[in-house]
Amino acid sequence: MCNLYSVTTNQEAIRNLFRVERDLAGNLPPLPALFPDSMAPVVRTGPDGIRELAMLRWGMPCPPAYGGVPVTNIRNPKSPHWRAWLKPANRCIVPVTAFCEYADTKPRKTPTWFARDETRPVFAFAGIWCHWTGIRGTKANPVEGPHQLYGFLTTAPNAVVGPVHPKAMPVILTDPADIETWLTAPIEDALQLQRPAPDDALLIVATGAREDPPPGKAASDAGPLFA
Repeated sequence: MCNLYSVTTNQEAIRNLFRVERDLAGNLPPLPALFPDSMAPVVRTGPDGIRELAMLRWGMPCPPAYGGVPVTNIRNPKSPHWRAWLKPANRCIVPVTAFCEYADTKPRKTPTWFARDETRPVFAFAGIWCHWTGIRGTKANPVEGPHQLYGFLTTAPNAVVGPVHPKAMPVILTDPADIETWLTAPIEDALQLQRPAPDDALLIVATGAREDPPPGKAASDAGPLFA
């Protein structure tokens, strides 16, 4: 599953590409390493029908049978647990410039970063979001709700991601028409987008670094390696 990604583009590029009319994200800095429970930007339709950019917490509520651990990646949206959050009002897109999967190497796994190309243009994951009340964060630094939470859908990997992570990859949206479909269409049509990205839509842009390095910077300079 994808539990690390980056958003290093500028805020204006996100607004322009995803046709954002209302920006609630404040001053958004580059985010080179987003982990579960991070606050991150998503694009959604507000209650008044206006498309907005907002900061939400990564990790949807877990089905009760699975112990309450937040769900970052959603493989089976047809499960009854997700049904209430699949209507257009609870669908969102998650801006991304690169995401990380871990190659099963020895003695430790190797972080491997995927992007559209070496310049890391912004694209989107297909996501859902919800309101939730409870405690998130760590035991040392608990954050009491209410919260606004999000997660994104996964699917079978394509030929680029599969050799690194054979189980799944995020549902990737690059076509403006697909973004509109995900945000607005009936769920039967929207779920047709839960499919592997074309093989030419991604390439490996860095390996071995905790954070996604900016274009032109070596991966070994980007940050500490995972232990």
